[in-house]
Amino acid sequence: MKISQSLRKLPRNVWALSLTSFFNDISSDMVIHILPLFLSNVLNVKTNLIGLIEGVAESTASLLKVFFGWYSDRLGKRKWVAVAGYGISVLSRPFYYFASSWGVVAGVRWADRFGKGVRTAPRDALLADSVNPKNRGLAFGFHRAADTAGALIGLLVALFVVWRLQAATIALSLETFQMIVLLSLIPAVLGVVVLAFAARDVSAEQKIDAPQISFRRLGKKFAVFLLIVGIFDLGNSSDAFLILRAQERGLSVLGILGMLAVFNLVFTLLSTPAGALSDRVGRRRILIGGWLSYAAIYFGFGMAGNVWHIWALYVLYGVYYGLAFSTAKAMVADLVPAELRGTAYGTYNAVLGIIDLPASIIAGILWEGLGGWEGFGPSAPFYFGAVMALLATVGLMLWRPNLQGDNLKVVRSP
Repeated sequence: MKISQSLRKLPRNVWALSLTSFFNDISSDMVIHILPLFLSNVLNVKTNLIGLIEGVAESTASLLKVFFGWYSDRLGKRKWVAVAGYGISVLSRPFYYFASSWGVVAGVRWADRFGKGVRTAPRDALLADSVNPKNRGLAFGFHRAADTAGALIGLLVALFVVWRLQAATIALSLETFQMIVLLSLIPAVLGVVVLAFAARDVSAEQKIDAPQISFRRLGKKFAVFLLIVGIFDLGNSSDAFLILRAQERGLSVLGILGMLAVFNLVFTLLSTPAGALSDRVGRRRILIGGWLSYAAIYFGFGMAGNVWHIWALYVLYGVYYGLAFSTAKAMVADLVPAELRGTAYGTYNAVLGIIDLPASIIAGILWEGLGGWEGFGPSAPFYFGAVMALLATVGLMLWRPNLQGDNLKVVRSP
């Protein structure tokens, strides 16, 4: 069956969740990619502190991801937990407009991630609950494509604002940042409205009475997968460092936003077919290919000497994301019982969120040092990320789980 025909048969929830992510990412990607430039260019914050802010932002709500994933399992409902999470993020974003110090930026960033911690696991579990397991990769790939298409539009809006207000200036201005923040609020509100009125809850098959968040309950296969992904993620520092690397190589704010737009276009175009392909050939194979490409790309970022090198590598970076991001999420649902998907997604996101803190701190210190030590320079974080990706890929090659368990026999629809 052609992908277009399969997409038309996806249930209502997949479309509603995808549209919500589309609007939310228009909003968030208008701001998030210029935030490290705002910190560096306007507030004069060093890269090691930017790494700390980004690391804590991704880690601060990690335990909430586990709790609200479990809570949605126990409640037997996912939708309104996800709505609350999106709402928290929407309420936090206007405060970027008033930020005049790195502490305020950090507080707003952490509040935004708090909302992400509330919504992520229930949303992913609702998506997995709503589709036939044979189409799970396609559904997650389509959701990721919609999410990334929103990011692309958000970047294009930001690019237009930068072009109108400061043209090809290397550094970001305060006026430009504040205008982008104001415009980002419109799609953020639309995303919450769509989820609240268009999505439907899918009743869980079994409620659980107490928070049994443990590797033993979720299974050995899931624990091993988390360990391997954790090794990879330790070298997967915040993309803020890629943006700072691009500027360090001489790319203007306008050039950076254009580069990010192309990245998201590639990501969008590949996510759905890559997800569908993982349904046919197996997710493990797709992940191995994605992680090997990541290692090569990060070695390239470390060696990049010109602006066009950064551009070419960022396009290839979109290929990696298209192959691996949604595939890993779909694989989580393959590894655990259906009634524990919320807990599993919460645990998965929490572990990665916790690892994001040392990953970004390590990257910032490798780049610019700490105290009297000046670090190894801008290339170092990328060499480190490439080595960790190779180690994780070896682990994934050696790990051969049987994914034909009972959890793949559950077919549910909204």
